[in-house]
Amino acid sequence: MGCPRTVCEVKETGRNNSVATKTGKNQMMKRLVTSLMAMTLAGAVHAENRLDIVVQPEPPSLMLGLVSNGPTQLVAGDIYESLLRYDTDLNPMPSLASEWEISDDALTYTFKLREDVTWHDGEPFTAEDVVFSVDKFLRETHARLRVSLEHVESVTAPDAHTVVFKLKQPFGPFIGVFEAGTMPMIPKHIYEGTDYKTNPANNTPIGTGPFKFEAWEKGSYIHLVKNEDYYLDGKPAIDDVYYRVIPDAASRAVAFENGDVDVLPGGSVENWDVKRLIEMDGVCSTGHGWEYFAPHAMAWMNNREGPTSSKAFRKAVMYATDREFVKDVIWNGYGKVATSPVSSKTNFYSDDTVMYDYDPDKARELLAESGYDGETVRILPLPYGETWQRWAEAMKQNLEEVGVNVQVVATDVAGWNQKQAEWDFDIAFTYLYQYGDPALGVARSYLASNIAKGSPWNNVAGYENPKVDDLFAKAAVAATPEERQALYTEIQQILVDDVPVAWQLEIEFPTIYRCNVKDLVTTAIGVNDGMRDAYLED
Repeated sequence: MGCPRTVCEVKETGRNNSVATKTGKNQMMKRLVTSLMAMTLAGAVHAENRLDIVVQPEPPSLMLGLVSNGPTQLVAGDIYESLLRYDTDLNPMPSLASEWEISDDALTYTFKLREDVTWHDGEPFTAEDVVFSVDKFLRETHARLRVSLEHVESVTAPDAHTVVFKLKQPFGPFIGVFEAGTMPMIPKHIYEGTDYKTNPANNTPIGTGPFKFEAWEKGSYIHLVKNEDYYLDGKPAIDDVYYRVIPDAASRAVAFENGDVDVLPGGSVENWDVKRLIEMDGVCSTGHGWEYFAPHAMAWMNNREGPTSSKAFRKAVMYATDREFVKDVIWNGYGKVATSPVSSKTNFYSDDTVMYDYDPDKARELLAESGYDGETVRILPLPYGETWQRWAEAMKQNLEEVGVNVQVVATDVAGWNQKQAEWDFDIAFTYLYQYGDPALGVARSYLASNIAKGSPWNNVAGYENPKVDDLFAKAAVAATPEERQALYTEIQQILVDDVPVAWQLEIEFPTIYRCNVKDLVTTAIGVNDGMRDAYLED
């Protein structure tokens, strides 16, 4: 197996940020840029039927049933599959299920599975794998899906290629949970009876998807190869996909400019580089492929202790932060100021709420009301690049201007995950996906039942409000869209007043790619499952 372009050279120069000194990092970054330029000038070209894609940051794991952060989903979404996919209007499409039926009373969902599917190790994929994945593995490991599974009474396999979900009561959003990042299919024959978190197969993931895991050179690349036994004729058309780990955003931009990388998924480069890159000859971009996710940037505020345990203090944070400045300057206009826990791109959004416009004087009044005594407030940036670091610094400046003492606590991805999971923060930046419906992607962040140490993806803020819990439960199963809208509007009004979280932006992530890469984004999760349909035009 060969190295991806420039990776061999990079390895020879010793570009390994985990052991390099700060000076060494700078020297090695210069070598990387020089190497990229030299390869281009020498006429470096693609291997036939191969794509190089940036993944940023490097995933902590590729086991999609255990880890569901963005980088993991980007790579593992072509290894694992679920029963359905979704188009950009969020309509369900076949995947491992060829057809499905919902009973008239909306309590029974019956899926017919394809009969020609095998796992990457050659074992047949059957309905028993679905039952194990959903009712055993994911109930234990997947905090977000677990909220939806509370509505499921049983999952059964009447035969090898039929799966039946029985619900306790109608749950309208249920048809939207069958995508790979939400409900990945896990091989029963590998995981049953094992410790899921320590199973050796986590290091060599086995799915049913169009690509198979080949190799992972930590700090350099992840290599996937075409699944020759994939059940769709003629797919995938790409032979090899290299997910390139390039820690520095400027170097990722250079790698794309010089032709060493073909695809920059949303968020791969700093916002100020986007316009220049998409104006290059032969370069295309799209904002599609995020419809299912509707990424919502926010800052957790620790509701348990410290200054942020005061509602008046949390409101002061909202009035003190200049989010229009962040949108226009730090995000270069790629986004919209968030006014609610529900994105305006998500069903049942309401703008009938309090609006926290930038108002430092109001913030000072609320700080006085909160009894704030000068305690240092720790802000934890999202370690996904310079944009997020600047964002944390902008919030720090805003808060200091109204009299709050602030410390920015920088970490790497592992440290950020750990600090959030262990509630070791006052304010912590993140962004979460909404999955088309508040019951799927919003409720999880505010339900008291979803407070648990050890995960950065549940109710990290520690917010508890029995009335909100009750309203979320009723809204999830309400019979009509009108009833659901009324309930979700009330929820938004309460949450915006309680402000357990500092909602920031509905962020936009353009995907940048070579124009000869066709059908890269064909679903509502974009590049995350895009390699199945992608091909290179001659």
